[in-house]
Amino acid sequence: MIRGSTELVGIVGSPIAQVKSPENFNAWFAEQGRDVAMIAIDMQEPALDGFLAALRGWKNLRGCVVTVPYKQVLSTRLDAVSERSAALRSVNVIRREADGRLVGDIVDGEGFLNAARKHRFDPSGKRALVVGSGGVGSAIAYSLCQGGVTRLAIADLSAERVESLCALLRQAFPAIDIGGGYASLADFDLVVNASPVGMGDTGELPLPQSLLETLSKHCLVADVVTSPEITPLLAFARRMGCTVQTGPEMAFAQVGNLGHFMGVTPLEI
Repeated sequence: MIRGSTELVGIVGSPIAQVKSPENFNAWFAEQGRDVAMIAIDMQEPALDGFLAALRGWKNLRGCVVTVPYKQVLSTRLDAVSERSAALRSVNVIRREADGRLVGDIVDGEGFLNAARKHRFDPSGKRALVVGSGGVGSAIAYSLCQGGVTRLAIADLSAERVESLCALLRQAFPAIDIGGGYASLADFDLVVNASPVGMGDTGELPLPQSLLETLSKHCLVADVVTSPEITPLLAFARRMGCTVQTGPEMAFAQVGNLGHFMGVTPLEI
């Protein structure tokens, strides 16, 4: 129940009906007896500047989670951002300071690793492939590099986007082998789909089936798509004997990082 005393957290994007964050956050707030609630905000892009102005004076709003398509757009309109947000030119969480300043960060990558660690995946010394070089894929790639992978491959339909992300990551992590080329998946310890491919009932795979047939059984295969929970990629990986990580697992693992940034949850939940 939302009362006059309730502190609010928003999630802003467009469209917004498909997001799972309000369910995850509000379930946790209710379980913990916290007088905090998340509300979904479907915002048109021309209204974003007015929305940010309203946030600065919205005293009972702790901050906002940012989802597609505004992660890049909003990163340039805040008062301050983290080092990784500045590097990736993207945010997925905004904190409102007591003086009204808006501070941004991107914790998609840390949320992903929180979930992966529950599958006993430690990025240190590992080889990973990230499919998708958008906001989520970039954040996951950055966190994998921070975690100490020795090899990182990026796949995307846009060769220009792949090279742009690889160049950014090489500059930040010069000791890591970063590139877009690979002929097989056999040597990868992690393959993650960070693209929308597989969403809904399309049955699409983010990589050719012939390539997926080279997966090793030791590989963790992950997907950021939340619906369906078992995407075509994950179903295929299971048949190959791989451990899989679902989109909802990442979404729930991210709640702690997002809430901690805004001061409404402990880091681990």
